[in-house]
Amino acid sequence: MWAYFTTYEMPADDPEALEQRAFVDYPVTVDRWFGLGELPGVRLQQAFASPGSIRAPEKVLVWAHWIWFLVPHATVAYIFVRRRDQFPRAAAMVYGTFDLGLIGYWLVPTAPPWYAAQEGRLGGDVARTKLGLRRMMIDYGEQFWRGRWPTLYDGLAGNPLAAMPSLHFATSVMSAHVLSDVGRTEGTVAWIYAGTLGFALVYLGEHYLIDLLAGLALVEGLRTAAPRLAPLADGVSRVIQGLEHRAQGA
Repeated sequence: MWAYFTTYEMPADDPEALEQRAFVDYPVTVDRWFGLGELPGVRLQQAFASPGSIRAPEKVLVWAHWIWFLVPHATVAYIFVRRRDQFPRAAAMVYGTFDLGLIGYWLVPTAPPWYAAQEGRLGGDVARTKLGLRRMMIDYGEQFWRGRWPTLYDGLAGNPLAAMPSLHFATSVMSAHVLSDVGRTEGTVAWIYAGTLGFALVYLGEHYLIDLLAGLALVEGLRTAAPRLAPLADGVSRVIQGLEHRAQGA
């Protein structure tokens, strides 16, 4: 995960170069198609949000977003404790989702909807609505955390132009899959969380619907390919273990 976070943040070391490479408009076009002429996130905020306030249900959605930083790792830790026999596969599937998604961030750096709104790239969406597209996490974060918010946000923001696919959604769905293999209760809780988070990401302006669908496709593609990739993964694992043993012996 250290390598993942380092590589995830690396493109943002040169913000200007990243912005020149970033794709901003194509997800807007695709999501307008999904929303029948309007972004789904704008439609949701227009239907349910109140200008200038964050209501209790929206606070729940923001917290669902914030606790994601713990969910994938807590999932793997839980399986390690409860079902040690399932741990290797579960860890490989969850962290494989992270790593494969990272390739998309490097090859196709894509801006999230809040960035497009900030840059004035939503055009008619903002002009036709009273609300535009608010980034509610920022509004509530400043309200809840007060003076600590800038430090918290800067520590977790990383790369702002890494939205395609949504690894928030993808890793939550993969966590739901591996927890379903542990038990019905664990799976049910995990799927409820994944669904809640998916809705939150669109409603709060953090992701486009197409980002979520791309994340879902990543998960299901990895699950389909996993049996064929397992022998290769085992070989790589044995090589790494051999290096570890040699290093310990030295």
